[in-house]
Amino acid sequence: MADDTIASVIALHQPKRARNGAQRVRASKPRKRQRAKPVAWPDAESPSSETLIPAGFSSADSAFSGSPDAQSPTVTLPAVTPSHRSLASIFLVAAAFALAGVGITTNGWFARSLGSSAVAGWLFLTIGVATDLVALVMPSCAAGLWHTGQRATSLVGWAVWAMTFAFAVTAGIGFASVNITDVAAARAGRVTPAVTAAQSALSDAMSARDRECGNGVGKFCRERETTVAERRQILDTAIASVGKTADPQTDAAIKLVAWVTLGEVRPSGEDFAMLRLVLLALLPQIGGILLMVSRLAMRPGAVAER
Repeated sequence: MADDTIASVIALHQPKRARNGAQRVRASKPRKRQRAKPVAWPDAESPSSETLIPAGFSSADSAFSGSPDAQSPTVTLPAVTPSHRSLASIFLVAAAFALAGVGITTNGWFARSLGSSAVAGWLFLTIGVATDLVALVMPSCAAGLWHTGQRATSLVGWAVWAMTFAFAVTAGIGFASVNITDVAAARAGRVTPAVTAAQSALSDAMSARDRECGNGVGKFCRERETTVAERRQILDTAIASVGKTADPQTDAAIKLVAWVTLGEVRPSGEDFAMLRLVLLALLPQIGGILLMVSRLAMRPGAVAER
């Protein structure tokens, strides 16, 4: 019994015999035939050489293998949108809304002052505020319509803006002229030491004339009349000098222009006053233009090509 068990164990663990060269060749031949065997395609579905070659491979190969003067292919990159607004655009938007706020306030105040009653004043104020809002928003809307190809609607928008802009400028001129005139009159009417001294001298001369001329017109009475006339002229000169200094900006601007141009150009006080009035009325109404410019500046750039 033990012999049979040992014999079976020996038969199971018996090592494999080494193969000679001929046996290895015969064993490997079927594998080589199986690897080298081509894939059988049906005649109707067999792919051609054109379908096996990727599209564009032959053109790219010809481009690189052609003449050395052949140009390299152009690669178009998409436009890059900035992730944040530029600092200049932010400043333009802030300036636009600041000027618009000033224009709405001044034009509304002046429009309300034209009303003969409280109801008429509030109606005029509503017209002034609405007009300024249209003048602020319309340029950006009209420019956007023009950019999208709606040219007729854009032209209508610009026409409406022109009307509201003219109304706003007119109201601004009224506001600026009223306030400048009131301030100039208040400054011109102030009493200076020179005016006080001239008034005292005139009062004394008039008292002396009255005493001298009480008993009739004579030599000394005529002298007192001449003295009163001279003192009155001195007072008028003092008051006029105060009126000239009521608007020192005008005098300084005239002197500056004359100095820069070496005396060739010397504008009058009225010329500078008109220029200042136009600027004060015009600048608060350009908020819409600044808003349009800032909007166009924040548009993404064009497509870059390399």
